[in-house]
Amino acid sequence: MAEAKTTIPAAQGATLAVVVLTAMNLLNYLDRWVPSAVKDQFKRDLHLTDAQTSFPLSAFIIVYMLTSPIFGALADKFRRTWLIAAGVAIWSLATGGAALATGFWSFLVARALVGIGEAAYATISPALLSDFYAPARRNTVLTIFYIAVPVGSALGYVLGGHLGERFGWRAAFLICGLPGLAMAVLALFIPDPGRGRFDHDAEEKPPRWMPALKALLTNRPYIIAVGGYTAVTFASGALADWFPTFLIRHRGMSPARADYLVGFSAIVGGLGGTITGGFLADRLKRWTRQPYLALCGLSMIPGTIFAFLALNVSSASAAVVWLFAAQFFIWFYNGPVNAVLANSVPGRLRVRAFALSIFIIHSLGDALSPSAVGIASDVISLPVALQIAPIAMTVATIIWLYGWRMLPEEPAPPLAA
Repeated sequence: MAEAKTTIPAAQGATLAVVVLTAMNLLNYLDRWVPSAVKDQFKRDLHLTDAQTSFPLSAFIIVYMLTSPIFGALADKFRRTWLIAAGVAIWSLATGGAALATGFWSFLVARALVGIGEAAYATISPALLSDFYAPARRNTVLTIFYIAVPVGSALGYVLGGHLGERFGWRAAFLICGLPGLAMAVLALFIPDPGRGRFDHDAEEKPPRWMPALKALLTNRPYIIAVGGYTAVTFASGALADWFPTFLIRHRGMSPARADYLVGFSAIVGGLGGTITGGFLADRLKRWTRQPYLALCGLSMIPGTIFAFLALNVSSASAAVVWLFAAQFFIWFYNGPVNAVLANSVPGRLRVRAFALSIFIIHSLGDALSPSAVGIASDVISLPVALQIAPIAMTVATIIWLYGWRMLPEEPAPPLAA
Protein backbone atom coordinates (compact mmCIF):
# COMPACT_ATOMS: atom_id res chain seq x y z
CA MET A 1 0.00 0.00 0.00
CA ALA A 2 1.38 3.40 -0.97
CA GLU A 3 2.54 5.52 1.91
CA ALA A 4 0.48 8.65 2.47
CA LYS A 5 2.21 11.97 1.93
CA THR A 6 2.96 13.95 5.02
CA THR A 7 1.67 17.47 4.89
CA ILE A 8 3.58 19.98 6.95
CA PRO A 9 2.54 23.63 6.90
CA ALA A 10 4.95 26.39 6.04
CA ALA A 11 6.77 27.96 8.96
CA GLN A 12 5.16 30.88 10.77
CA GLY A 13 5.80 34.15 8.95
CA ALA A 14 6.28 32.47 5.57
CA THR A 15 3.90 34.80 3.71
CA LEU A 16 5.53 37.89 5.17
CA ALA A 17 8.94 36.54 4.15
CA VAL A 18 7.84 35.91 0.56
CA VAL A 19 6.27 39.37 0.19
CA VAL A 20 9.11 41.36 1.75
CA LEU A 21 11.98 39.40 0.20
CA THR A 22 10.35 39.49 -3.25
CA ALA A 23 9.88 43.27 -2.97
CA MET A 24 13.54 43.57 -2.00
CA ASN A 25 14.53 41.46 -4.99
CA LEU A 26 12.62 43.89 -7.21
CA LEU A 27 14.59 46.83 -5.79
CA ASN A 28 17.76 44.76 -6.06
CA TYR A 29 17.44 44.50 -9.85
CA LEU A 30 15.98 47.97 -10.30
CA ASP A 31 19.07 49.48 -8.69
CA ARG A 32 21.34 47.14 -10.62
CA TRP A 33 20.19 48.26 -14.07
CA VAL A 34 19.60 51.99 -13.60
CA PRO A 35 23.16 52.68 -14.87
CA SER A 36 22.42 50.92 -18.16
CA ALA A 37 19.35 53.14 -18.69
CA VAL A 38 21.36 56.35 -18.33
CA LYS A 39 24.66 55.08 -19.75
CA ASP A 40 25.14 57.74 -22.43
CA GLN A 41 24.19 60.52 -19.98
CA PHE A 42 26.82 59.78 -17.36
CA LYS A 43 29.29 58.83 -20.11
CA ARG A 44 29.02 62.37 -21.47
CA ASP A 45 29.06 64.17 -18.10
CA LEU A 46 31.92 62.15 -16.63
CA HIS A 47 33.89 62.00 -19.94
CA LEU A 48 34.08 58.19 -20.17
CA THR A 49 34.77 55.71 -22.95
CA ASP A 50 32.42 52.83 -23.77
CA ALA A 51 34.62 50.45 -21.80
CA GLN A 52 34.66 52.77 -18.79
CA THR A 53 30.85 52.92 -18.72
CA SER A 54 30.75 49.15 -18.14
CA PHE A 55 33.68 48.82 -15.74
CA PRO A 56 31.51 50.02 -12.79
CA LEU A 57 29.04 47.19 -13.51
CA SER A 58 31.92 44.72 -13.56
CA ALA A 59 33.29 46.23 -10.32
CA PHE A 60 29.87 45.82 -8.68
CA ILE A 61 29.68 42.20 -9.76
CA ILE A 62 33.25 41.40 -8.71
CA VAL A 63 32.64 42.80 -5.20
CA TYR A 64 29.27 41.04 -5.15
CA MET A 65 30.76 37.65 -5.96
CA LEU A 66 33.79 38.03 -3.66
CA THR A 67 31.73 39.02 -0.62
CA SER A 68 28.98 36.41 -1.18
CA PRO A 69 31.03 33.56 0.39
CA ILE A 70 31.77 35.83 3.36
CA PHE A 71 28.08 36.37 4.00
CA GLY A 72 27.52 32.66 3.45
CA ALA A 73 29.78 32.04 6.44
CA LEU A 74 28.34 34.90 8.52
CA ALA A 75 24.84 33.47 8.04
CA ASP A 76 25.91 30.47 10.11
CA LYS A 77 26.86 32.73 13.04
CA PHE A 78 24.38 35.63 13.06
CA ARG A 79 20.64 36.07 12.64
CA ARG A 80 20.00 35.92 8.91
CA THR A 81 17.32 38.62 8.77
CA TRP A 82 19.69 41.10 10.44
CA LEU A 83 22.30 40.46 7.77
CA ILE A 84 19.69 40.92 5.04
CA ALA A 85 18.55 44.24 6.54
CA ALA A 86 22.14 45.50 6.76
CA GLY A 87 22.79 44.46 3.16
CA VAL A 88 19.72 46.24 1.80
CA ALA A 89 20.63 49.43 3.67
CA ILE A 90 24.21 49.38 2.32
CA TRP A 91 23.22 48.87 -1.31
CA SER A 92 20.51 51.54 -1.12
CA LEU A 93 22.90 54.15 0.27
CA ALA A 94 25.55 53.20 -2.30
CA THR A 95 23.05 53.50 -5.17
CA GLY A 96 22.10 56.97 -4.04
CA GLY A 97 25.79 57.77 -3.53
CA ALA A 98 26.49 57.32 -7.23
CA ALA A 99 24.65 60.61 -7.76
CA LEU A 100 27.58 62.37 -6.08
CA ALA A 101 30.21 60.98 -8.48
CA THR A 102 32.60 63.51 -10.01
CA GLY A 103 34.52 61.18 -12.31
CA PHE A 104 35.24 57.58 -13.26
CA TRP A 105 36.77 56.43 -9.97
CA SER A 106 34.16 57.90 -7.64
CA PHE A 107 31.39 56.42 -9.79
CA LEU A 108 33.15 53.03 -9.86
CA VAL A 109 33.59 52.98 -6.05
CA ALA A 110 29.93 53.81 -5.45
CA ARG A 111 28.78 51.02 -7.76
CA ALA A 112 31.27 48.57 -6.25
CA LEU A 113 29.83 49.21 -2.77
CA VAL A 114 26.40 48.20 -4.06
CA GLY A 115 27.86 44.72 -4.48
CA ILE A 116 28.54 44.36 -0.73
CA GLY A 117 24.93 45.03 0.17
CA GLU A 118 23.47 42.84 -2.53
CA ALA A 119 25.79 39.96 -1.60
CA ALA A 120 24.29 39.82 1.90
CA TYR A 121 20.76 39.80 0.53
CA ALA A 122 21.13 37.50 -2.50
CA THR A 123 23.19 34.87 -0.68
CA ILE A 124 20.88 34.44 2.29
CA SER A 125 17.36 35.10 0.97
CA PRO A 126 16.81 32.00 -1.23
CA ALA A 127 18.09 29.71 1.54
CA LEU A 128 15.92 31.49 4.10
CA LEU A 129 12.83 31.05 1.91
CA SER A 130 13.71 27.37 1.39
CA ASP A 131 13.56 26.90 5.17
CA PHE A 132 10.00 28.26 5.27
CA TYR A 133 8.67 25.71 2.74
CA ALA A 134 8.99 21.96 2.11
CA PRO A 135 10.93 20.76 -1.00
CA ALA A 136 7.79 20.06 -3.04
CA ARG A 137 6.76 23.74 -2.80
CA ARG A 138 10.14 25.38 -3.31
CA ASN A 139 9.91 25.70 -7.09
CA THR A 140 6.64 27.64 -6.71
CA VAL A 141 7.95 29.87 -3.93
CA LEU A 142 11.27 30.56 -5.66
CA THR A 143 9.44 31.27 -8.91
CA ILE A 144 7.46 33.98 -7.08
CA PHE A 145 10.68 35.31 -5.56
CA TYR A 146 12.48 35.43 -8.92
CA ILE A 147 9.53 37.03 -10.73
CA ALA A 148 11.00 40.21 -9.25
CA VAL A 149 14.12 39.84 -11.41
CA PRO A 150 12.57 40.72 -14.81
CA VAL A 151 10.14 43.17 -13.21
CA GLY A 152 12.88 44.96 -11.29
CA SER A 153 15.20 44.95 -14.32
CA ALA A 154 12.45 46.43 -16.47
CA LEU A 155 11.73 49.13 -13.91
CA GLY A 156 15.43 49.92 -13.84
CA TYR A 157 15.30 50.70 -17.55
CA VAL A 158 11.89 52.38 -17.65
CA LEU A 159 12.06 54.37 -14.42
CA GLY A 160 15.76 55.08 -14.74
CA GLY A 161 15.38 56.22 -18.34
CA HIS A 162 12.36 58.40 -17.57
CA LEU A 163 13.92 60.02 -14.52
CA GLY A 164 17.21 60.47 -16.32
CA GLU A 165 15.58 62.22 -19.27
CA ARG A 166 13.41 64.44 -17.09
CA PHE A 167 15.63 65.22 -14.10
CA GLY A 168 19.10 63.99 -15.04
CA TRP A 169 21.02 60.81 -14.31
CA ARG A 170 22.00 61.89 -10.78
CA ALA A 171 18.35 62.21 -9.77
CA ALA A 172 17.66 58.77 -11.23
CA PHE A 173 20.18 57.18 -8.86
CA LEU A 174 18.85 59.05 -5.83
CA ILE A 175 15.17 58.36 -6.45
CA CYS A 176 15.71 54.68 -7.29
CA GLY A 177 18.16 53.96 -4.49
CA LEU A 178 16.90 55.50 -1.28
CA PRO A 179 13.50 53.68 -0.95
CA GLY A 180 15.48 50.56 -0.14
CA LEU A 181 16.10 51.93 3.35
CA ALA A 182 12.42 51.37 4.19
CA MET A 183 12.68 47.76 2.98
CA ALA A 184 15.70 47.24 5.22
CA VAL A 185 13.53 48.09 8.24
CA LEU A 186 10.84 45.62 7.14
CA ALA A 187 13.42 42.83 6.99
CA LEU A 188 13.81 43.06 10.75
CA PHE A 189 10.21 41.88 11.19
CA ILE A 190 10.74 38.60 9.29
CA PRO A 191 11.09 35.65 11.71
CA ASP A 192 13.88 33.14 11.16
CA PRO A 193 12.28 29.65 10.88
CA GLY A 194 15.52 27.87 11.72
CA ARG A 195 17.98 26.30 9.31
CA GLY A 196 16.94 23.07 7.59
CA ARG A 197 13.45 22.82 9.08
CA PHE A 198 12.37 20.39 6.35
CA ASP A 199 15.70 18.57 6.05
CA HIS A 200 16.94 15.45 7.79
CA ASP A 201 20.17 17.21 8.80
CA ALA A 202 18.50 20.18 10.50
CA GLU A 203 20.40 19.69 13.75
CA GLU A 204 23.81 19.21 12.15
CA LYS A 205 26.38 21.98 12.38
CA PRO A 206 27.17 23.66 9.02
CA PRO A 207 30.63 22.62 7.76
CA ARG A 208 33.53 24.97 7.19
CA TRP A 209 34.15 26.27 3.68
CA MET A 210 36.76 23.70 2.59
CA PRO A 211 34.64 20.57 3.27
CA ALA A 212 31.61 22.45 1.96
CA LEU A 213 33.45 23.21 -1.30
CA LYS A 214 34.44 19.57 -1.66
CA ALA A 215 30.85 18.45 -1.20
CA LEU A 216 29.43 21.04 -3.61
CA LEU A 217 32.03 20.59 -6.34
CA THR A 218 31.40 16.84 -6.44
CA ASN A 219 27.61 17.26 -6.55
CA ARG A 220 26.72 16.64 -10.22
CA PRO A 221 23.19 18.14 -10.27
CA TYR A 222 24.49 21.26 -8.52
CA ILE A 223 27.48 21.68 -10.88
CA ILE A 224 25.37 21.18 -14.02
CA ALA A 225 22.74 23.65 -12.80
CA VAL A 226 25.43 26.24 -12.00
CA GLY A 227 27.26 25.61 -15.30
CA GLY A 228 24.23 26.49 -17.41
CA TYR A 229 23.33 29.33 -15.06
CA THR A 230 26.81 30.83 -15.59
CA ALA A 231 26.52 30.82 -19.37
CA VAL A 232 23.07 32.44 -19.26
CA THR A 233 24.33 35.06 -16.80
CA PHE A 234 27.18 35.89 -19.18
CA ALA A 235 24.73 36.38 -22.04
CA SER A 236 22.12 38.29 -20.05
CA GLY A 237 24.76 40.61 -18.59
CA ALA A 238 25.92 41.60 -22.07
CA LEU A 239 22.40 42.12 -23.42
CA ALA A 240 21.06 43.93 -20.35
CA ASP A 241 23.91 46.43 -20.28
CA TRP A 242 24.25 47.07 -24.00
CA PHE A 243 20.99 46.37 -25.86
CA PRO A 244 19.41 49.80 -25.19
CA THR A 245 22.61 51.46 -26.42
CA PHE A 246 22.59 49.15 -29.45
CA LEU A 247 19.07 50.31 -30.33
CA ILE A 248 20.04 53.97 -29.89
CA ARG A 249 23.26 53.89 -31.91
CA HIS A 250 22.51 51.32 -34.59
CA ARG A 251 18.73 51.23 -34.96
CA GLY A 252 18.01 54.96 -34.62
CA MET A 253 15.88 54.96 -31.46
CA SER A 254 15.74 57.81 -28.97
CA PRO A 255 17.21 56.99 -25.52
CA ALA A 256 13.83 57.26 -23.77
CA ARG A 257 12.09 55.00 -26.32
CA ALA A 258 14.90 52.42 -26.27
CA ASP A 259 14.85 52.22 -22.47
CA TYR A 260 11.06 52.02 -22.42
CA LEU A 261 10.82 49.25 -25.03
CA VAL A 262 13.63 47.19 -23.53
CA GLY A 263 12.02 47.59 -20.11
CA PHE A 264 8.57 46.74 -21.43
CA SER A 265 9.86 43.60 -23.14
CA ALA A 266 11.60 42.57 -19.92
CA ILE A 267 8.59 43.09 -17.68
CA VAL A 268 6.07 41.42 -20.02
CA GLY A 269 8.29 38.74 -21.53
CA GLY A 270 10.25 38.13 -18.35
CA LEU A 271 7.22 38.06 -16.07
CA GLY A 272 5.30 35.78 -18.43
CA GLY A 273 8.32 33.54 -18.96
CA THR A 274 9.14 33.21 -15.25
CA ILE A 275 5.54 32.31 -14.35
CA THR A 276 5.14 29.94 -17.30
CA GLY A 277 8.47 28.25 -16.64
CA GLY A 278 7.70 27.67 -12.98
CA PHE A 279 4.28 26.23 -13.85
CA LEU A 280 5.53 23.94 -16.62
CA ALA A 281 8.51 22.67 -14.63
CA ASP A 282 6.26 21.14 -11.98
CA ARG A 283 3.94 19.68 -14.64
CA LEU A 284 6.91 17.97 -16.31
CA LYS A 285 7.48 15.85 -13.20
CA ARG A 286 4.97 13.28 -14.43
CA TRP A 287 6.57 13.01 -17.87
CA THR A 288 10.35 12.99 -17.52
CA ARG A 289 13.27 12.70 -15.14
CA GLN A 290 15.09 15.86 -14.07
CA PRO A 291 12.10 18.01 -15.12
CA TYR A 292 13.65 21.28 -13.93
CA LEU A 293 16.81 20.84 -16.03
CA ALA A 294 14.70 19.62 -18.95
CA LEU A 295 12.63 22.78 -18.85
CA CYS A 296 15.74 24.99 -18.58
CA GLY A 297 17.47 23.40 -21.57
CA LEU A 298 14.48 23.07 -23.88
CA SER A 299 13.27 26.63 -23.34
CA MET A 300 16.72 28.04 -24.03
CA ILE A 301 16.60 26.74 -27.63
CA PRO A 302 13.95 29.21 -28.88
CA GLY A 303 15.36 31.85 -26.54
CA THR A 304 18.74 31.61 -28.27
CA ILE A 305 17.24 31.75 -31.76
CA PHE A 306 15.14 34.82 -30.96
CA ALA A 307 18.07 36.61 -29.29
CA PHE A 308 20.14 36.09 -32.44
CA LEU A 309 17.34 37.52 -34.57
CA ALA A 310 16.97 40.54 -32.26
CA LEU A 311 20.62 41.41 -32.85
CA ASN A 312 20.63 40.86 -36.61
CA VAL A 313 17.37 42.23 -38.07
CA SER A 314 17.67 45.71 -39.55
CA SER A 315 14.33 47.09 -38.30
CA ALA A 316 14.26 48.61 -34.82
CA SER A 317 10.66 47.52 -34.21
CA ALA A 318 11.44 43.96 -35.36
CA ALA A 319 14.45 43.88 -33.04
CA VAL A 320 12.23 44.72 -30.08
CA VAL A 321 9.66 42.07 -31.09
CA TRP A 322 12.35 39.40 -31.27
CA LEU A 323 13.80 40.62 -27.98
CA PHE A 324 10.40 40.19 -26.35
CA ALA A 325 10.16 36.62 -27.69
CA ALA A 326 13.69 35.88 -26.46
CA GLN A 327 12.92 37.30 -23.01
CA PHE A 328 9.85 35.10 -22.69
CA PHE A 329 11.73 31.84 -23.26
CA ILE A 330 15.00 32.83 -21.58
CA TRP A 331 13.25 33.52 -18.26
CA PHE A 332 11.69 30.03 -18.09
CA TYR A 333 14.79 28.86 -16.20
CA ASN A 334 14.55 31.33 -13.33
CA GLY A 335 12.55 29.43 -10.69
CA PRO A 336 13.45 25.86 -11.76
CA VAL A 337 17.23 26.27 -11.76
CA ASN A 338 17.17 27.79 -8.28
CA ALA A 339 14.92 24.96 -7.12
CA VAL A 340 17.60 22.54 -8.37
CA LEU A 341 20.21 24.45 -6.36
CA ALA A 342 18.05 24.33 -3.22
CA ASN A 343 16.96 20.70 -3.53
CA SER A 344 20.29 19.19 -4.61
CA VAL A 345 22.06 19.97 -1.33
CA PRO A 346 21.31 19.26 2.36
CA GLY A 347 19.97 22.06 4.52
CA ARG A 348 23.26 22.64 6.34
CA LEU A 349 24.94 23.42 3.00
CA ARG A 350 22.19 25.51 1.42
CA VAL A 351 23.41 29.04 2.24
CA ARG A 352 26.92 28.12 1.13
CA ALA A 353 25.53 26.50 -2.02
CA PHE A 354 23.82 29.75 -3.01
CA ALA A 355 26.91 31.75 -2.03
CA LEU A 356 29.16 29.59 -4.21
CA SER A 357 26.71 29.72 -7.12
CA ILE A 358 26.67 33.52 -6.92
CA PHE A 359 30.46 33.57 -6.95
CA ILE A 360 30.70 31.27 -9.98
CA ILE A 361 27.91 32.64 -12.15
CA HIS A 362 29.15 36.20 -11.74
CA SER A 363 32.91 35.65 -11.81
CA LEU A 364 32.58 33.74 -15.08
CA GLY A 365 29.40 35.50 -16.24
CA ASP A 366 28.32 39.11 -16.04
CA ALA A 367 31.49 40.28 -14.30
CA LEU A 368 33.14 39.71 -17.67
CA SER A 369 30.58 40.16 -20.41
CA PRO A 370 29.61 43.89 -20.18
CA SER A 371 33.24 45.01 -20.14
CA ALA A 372 34.17 42.47 -22.83
CA VAL A 373 31.44 43.89 -25.08
CA GLY A 374 32.51 47.45 -24.26
CA ILE A 375 36.16 46.76 -25.13
CA ALA A 376 35.18 44.93 -28.32
CA SER A 377 32.83 47.80 -29.21
CA ASP A 378 35.72 50.29 -28.97
CA VAL A 379 37.92 48.05 -31.16
CA ILE A 380 35.45 46.49 -33.64
CA SER A 381 31.77 47.43 -33.35
CA LEU A 382 28.92 47.01 -30.89
CA PRO A 383 26.71 44.83 -33.17
CA VAL A 384 29.54 42.34 -33.72
CA ALA A 385 30.55 42.34 -30.05
CA LEU A 386 27.00 41.49 -28.94
CA GLN A 387 26.98 38.26 -30.97
CA ILE A 388 28.73 36.68 -27.99
CA ALA A 389 25.37 36.60 -26.18
CA PRO A 390 23.59 33.97 -28.31
CA ILE A 391 26.81 31.94 -28.37
CA ALA A 392 26.83 31.82 -24.56
CA MET A 393 23.14 30.89 -24.54
CA THR A 394 23.92 27.95 -26.84
CA VAL A 395 26.48 26.75 -24.28
CA ALA A 396 23.83 26.94 -21.51
CA THR A 397 21.41 24.93 -23.65
CA ILE A 398 23.95 22.15 -24.15
CA ILE A 399 24.87 21.95 -20.45
CA TRP A 400 21.28 21.78 -19.20
CA LEU A 401 20.16 19.29 -21.86
CA TYR A 402 23.13 17.10 -20.94
CA GLY A 403 22.03 17.19 -17.29
CA TRP A 404 18.47 16.31 -18.26
CA ARG A 405 19.50 13.24 -20.23
CA MET A 406 22.47 12.02 -18.17
CA LEU A 407 21.56 12.57 -14.51
CA PRO A 408 19.54 9.86 -12.74
CA GLU A 409 15.96 10.27 -11.63
CA GLU A 410 15.48 12.81 -8.86
CA PRO A 411 14.72 11.21 -5.49
CA ALA A 412 11.30 11.91 -4.06
CA PRO A 413 11.35 14.80 -1.59
CA PRO A 414 11.27 13.62 2.03
CA LEU A 415 8.30 15.84 2.87
CA ALA A 416 5.52 17.16 0.68
CA ALA A 417 3.44 20.20 1.42
